[in-house]
Amino acid sequence: MTAPTSANTPASPAAEPAAALMPETRPAELAQDAEPREVVLVTGISGSGKSVALHALEDAGYFCVDNLPPELLRDFIHVERAHGVRKMAIAVDVRTAGSLPYLLPVLDQLRAEGVLVRSVFLNATTTALVKRFSETRRPHPLDTSQLRPAQLRLWIRDLVGATSSQLTLVFESFAFKHGVPLDADLVFDVRVLPNPFYIRELRPLTGRDAPVADYLQSQPEVGEMLDQIDAFVRRWLPAFEDDQRSYLTVAIGCTGGQHRSAYFVEQLARRFEGRWSTLKRHRELDARP
Repeated sequence: MTAPTSANTPASPAAEPAAALMPETRPAELAQDAEPREVVLVTGISGSGKSVALHALEDAGYFCVDNLPPELLRDFIHVERAHGVRKMAIAVDVRTAGSLPYLLPVLDQLRAEGVLVRSVFLNATTTALVKRFSETRRPHPLDTSQLRPAQLRLWIRDLVGATSSQLTLVFESFAFKHGVPLDADLVFDVRVLPNPFYIRELRPLTGRDAPVADYLQSQPEVGEMLDQIDAFVRRWLPAFEDDQRSYLTVAIGCTGGQHRSAYFVEQLARRFEGRWSTLKRHRELDARP
């Protein structure tokens, strides 16, 4: 038999509702939970690969923003926090000197608020940067390593005066003994041709002078190579245009950059200037005082 329950025996406590077993969520915890767990700041010099890095982070599940001024960084993160974004990658523009003092305090504030901040600074060599700009659709930088300030100003005036809606064809003479121009897309070597330097009366002159031009025009192999370079550039120039290039730099080199290469640049520029926006540069001659 079952023993009778005494009236004085306390009843077993009723089971608490399941909801009572869950910890109470306070507003402060909600705000902390909405805080992004990680922010990756990507910065570096122009052309170093920030956009490529952002694309990789986007594929990895990060919410990505490009070219955000440092002054807007903290407010932007707070806005996205309210939207529930937990992983961000932001390319920060620090090219303006006034932005740098502002960035470090902002990073300290974010870390104090519990944001995990990772910083990535991208760099690249000058040679790599010039190559990347040449391979992209953006106008690439000038190689100013051996330019005098006056000549740089002249080149800039030429560039801004060129038609921006089409490819600009640049013919540049140079001396191999001083290295190939970093911004060259096509390079032709004319050192195998007769050299006016060894003719005494032509030695002080350049390929822009009529006596040197007359001498070179009298050499059959000079005309043959000039026609071949002309044909090669014409054959492939439409392909470079279709690739949306902004500039195509054709560099012609000889030993001193004074006679043969300068002559070729003058002749080629004359042949192409009617169809394409064309510029001429003589790296060694323009660098003379």
